[in-house]
Amino acid sequence: MKILTYRPQASAPTTLGVLDEASGSVVDVAATARAAGLALPFSPDSMLSLIESGEAGLTALRSLAGQASATKLPLASVHVCAPIPRLPRNVYCVGWNYLDHFNEGAAHRKTPVDLPEHPAFFTKAANSINGPTDPIPFDPRVSEKIDWECELAVVIGRRGRNIPEAEAMSHVFGYTVVNDVTARDMQRYHGNQWFKGKSLDGSCPMGPVIVTADALAPEALAISTRVNGQFKQQSSTQHLYFKLPRLIAELSLGLTLEPGDVISTGTPQGVGYARTPPEFLKPGDILETEVEGIGVLRNPIVAVAH
Repeated sequence: MKILTYRPQASAPTTLGVLDEASGSVVDVAATARAAGLALPFSPDSMLSLIESGEAGLTALRSLAGQASATKLPLASVHVCAPIPRLPRNVYCVGWNYLDHFNEGAAHRKTPVDLPEHPAFFTKAANSINGPTDPIPFDPRVSEKIDWECELAVVIGRRGRNIPEAEAMSHVFGYTVVNDVTARDMQRYHGNQWFKGKSLDGSCPMGPVIVTADALAPEALAISTRVNGQFKQQSSTQHLYFKLPRLIAELSLGLTLEPGDVISTGTPQGVGYARTPPEFLKPGDILETEVEGIGVLRNPIVAVAH
């Protein structure tokens, strides 16, 4: 299943839908449940509630979405939001998780760095979450070197700590697309630590859906970034240096993962700062981020009005 969070009208509250790709429509979960007189084991306006409901929630959602009488809206008529518009915790991120990206950054590091023996984790603030078509703010008072990083993201479905690699994938609810948009100048003048330069408002477009774990094999998905239609990054998740079970196992060592936690798994070669000459996003650009089997983010870069 492909599950999304959307607004039927601009001023309406968010609600859950199931994407029907064959008809180009969205199953309205709340309306369909009301019409059928179904009591759902989750709140139909909350992706987090659905995730926390576990298999019972997914079973109910599959049954509801498959009804011939399901209430549907044209996809083009709704505003698709980030799947989890308000995360309760920061996004967990992984640095240097494609060898080609690690190597392209070597010339820009002041001292040589060996290939990591363990994943390098950092976080993006929860306020950075942005929708799949919403504008990414550009404010030259804050940063003039806004860069792109396409990534596959894992959504945790089941609480766990010290999770063995062999059991890690059983804790996955599904997968989505993230762009780890980064203010490179801010990243550098804060001593090359990653948090602030990664956490500007609107710097984590996510979506357009969550694909449930049973519906997608994540091991070899094409992943790409385009700016104004031109490819900047093209790779496959088969080139992840640390695979998903290792990431989940290491992140959960002594740290409890909760339902709804998002792990962004790293970006491949082709980021702007490492290009010759360097390239950065500017107002008017359209940033597209795609992961095979999940979908495309299309975010305009928009100047902040003063």
